[in-house]
Amino acid sequence: MIVDGKKIAADILREVGSGITALGRPLKLGVLFVAPDFATQKFIAIKEKRASELGVEVVKRELSAEVTTEEAIAAAHELCLETDGVIVQLPFSGSVGVQALLAAIPPSKDVDGLGSERIMLSPVIAAFEIILLENGVDPKGKTAVVVGQGNLVGKPAASWLASVGAAVVVVEEGDDVEAQTKEADIVVLGAGHPGLLTPKMVKEGVVVLDAGTSESSGKLAGDADPAVADKASLFTPVPGGIGPVAVAMIFRNLLLLAQKAKAGSQ
Repeated sequence: MIVDGKKIAADILREVGSGITALGRPLKLGVLFVAPDFATQKFIAIKEKRASELGVEVVKRELSAEVTTEEAIAAAHELCLETDGVIVQLPFSGSVGVQALLAAIPPSKDVDGLGSERIMLSPVIAAFEIILLENGVDPKGKTAVVVGQGNLVGKPAASWLASVGAAVVVVEEGDDVEAQTKEADIVVLGAGHPGLLTPKMVKEGVVVLDAGTSESSGKLAGDADPAVADKASLFTPVPGGIGPVAVAMIFRNLLLLAQKAKAGSQ
């Protein structure tokens, strides 16, 4: 089954819109980024479009490729003061210490849930969770192979899958990926290598969550060859799979942070 991420996202965004109306004021989302590549530009544009539909103001802060960690942290702190929540658009190029930057965003403004004291799931992991839940897939007791160890997909995916009872194996591109994916019940992709996973590398009935995005011939492409869908019991395409749901979860998280802030001030 090929997942229709746009439909799932539309349902989430309707709920978020109602929540913003009930909150009684518009929200502001801060986006911190540096030297955006093709995929990053696409994702920022998508976020801006969804924000416009919801009446959310996006406050963008682009930093130079030569920015230092200290300067990036200072910019993040400024964004936190100006907005209801902040996301650090990854990958963050240059010499910035990404973990230090993520940790510098207070939990009350951490929309991406990637800091050390996060209070919610990151939008990508929340997208995984709702897609699996809606399709009756319980990761508990299953073998899950995570391809890639990035801050946005690989690391949080491995941590979350282990927390819900899956047997997790993490591999990188240089490893024998096929040896691991052939035995997997669930494959999570976050390498950013178009077509990395081919049909011969998976078994029948595998669940494939493709969150690996990069440019291929001027278009967004996933880590999985689209033909993998023929063998998968559940398959998220790129574009149109994880991406739209993760973007919707960004605004759900932003709303939740604003609601928590309001409750704390009363």
